[in-house]
Amino acid sequence: MQYLSNGVLQALKIISGFDAEFLQIVFTSVRISFTSTLLAVLIALPVGTFLAIAKFKGRETLITVTNTFMAFPTVVVGLLVYAFLSRMGPLGSLGLLYSFTAMVIGQFILCFPIICGLTVSAVSSVDKKAYLTALSLGAGKLQSFRLVIYEARYAVIAAIIAGFSRVFSEVGVAMMLGGNIKGYTRTITTAIALETNKGEFALGIALGIVLLTVSFAINILFSKLKKHV
Repeated sequence: MQYLSNGVLQALKIISGFDAEFLQIVFTSVRISFTSTLLAVLIALPVGTFLAIAKFKGRETLITVTNTFMAFPTVVVGLLVYAFLSRMGPLGSLGLLYSFTAMVIGQFILCFPIICGLTVSAVSSVDKKAYLTALSLGAGKLQSFRLVIYEARYAVIAAIIAGFSRVFSEVGVAMMLGGNIKGYTRTITTAIALETNKGEFALGIALGIVLLTVSFAINILFSKLKKHV
């Protein structure tokens, strides 16, 4: 167990010393995950609200498909996007493989169904009279949608946090689409996998501590938002 205790001590030195490589990896992870989550939120919230409120043929099927994709394996997403972006793929000419953009696309696909599906559940729990009352009082559809989302705001915030947590901690998409390139596409999870394979536990443990810290921070932030939103 000595190697483990030594690894923890070295990890604490890396964190307290603001190691350049360590900070670069953390920044890359946060940047990619935040971007993909933000894009997913901008599309998933209105889509999820629409699916929860509107009545049309095939609605239940779409909701079922969305809920199914919430458990989409990350390696499958990585494989599909890789097939499209590789040199032999239909989008290979864009040269996006092993780039920030490719990773955002993959993580967006992971994040979207989670936020959308949970938004459907959140909005469905709101009394339908709220939406109809807003319309009857002269509010537009967009304003009525905003009202419903506000009524379900706690559950919607939880959905966003769940989506971010999903992409921040995944490894399949990041590895397959980013290539784990040092200083460019290396994220916390891919770096942990690499360092473990190399038998270098210090940096991996330091990054693992960051993952746990972010998880705690997200839960604390959610608790604070519930009191002030």
